Amino acid sequence: MSAAWSPVRFIGSFTENLPAPSLPEVAFAGRSNAGKSSALNVLLGAGVARVSSTPGRTQAINLFSVNERWIAADLPGYGYAKVSHSMREQWRGLIEEYLSSRENVRLVVVLVDGRLPPQALDMQLLEWLDAVGRPSVVLATKTDTLPRSKRARALAELGEGLMVPEHRMIAFSAREDIGWEPLRKRIRAAVRPEAG
Repeated sequence: MSAAWSPVRFIGSFTENLPAPSLPEVAFAGRSNAGKSSALNVLLGAGVARVSSTPGRTQAINLFSVNERWIAADLPGYGYAKVSHSMREQWRGLIEEYLSSRENVRLVVVLVDGRLPPQALDMQLLEWLDAVGRPSVVLATKTDTLPRSKRARALAELGEGLMVPEHRMIAFSAREDIGWEPLRKRIRAAVRPEAG
């Protein structure tokens, strides 16, 4: 399996007053049960993001410096039903404010459960990102649970439902080496020339 990026340094957890932009940033967004923490741990190293059987643990924007060249931003999961409406609205406002105003965001990685049909909240986020001009890629997680013979078809149907072209879709698994290198390549291209 591929090695994670290193070194990774935790900058902090923020609900307001984020540090001034200094490096290119890649944001990770997705529904609370899409496997965002597992994907970040594959990409950045085990233990970077807390993996829990209870979705909705990320309640602030967590920033990580990667190789002192770019910043990974772990955004709160959306669509989690077991928190108050006011908390969901607070998370939504935090995510929208960050994504609309943070000028050094180069790419938004939108994580969706690759086993499920297109979800309304994922579609809304992708449409909104397109409207505000934020480049994005869809990471279809948990694809290792699909039979190999059905993965390509499932990914194509998911992309069609989300209205996302094939070149913006990556099948991914945190448990198997599926999609790790395509995701790294996409991130390197997004943060270049700063990431070298």
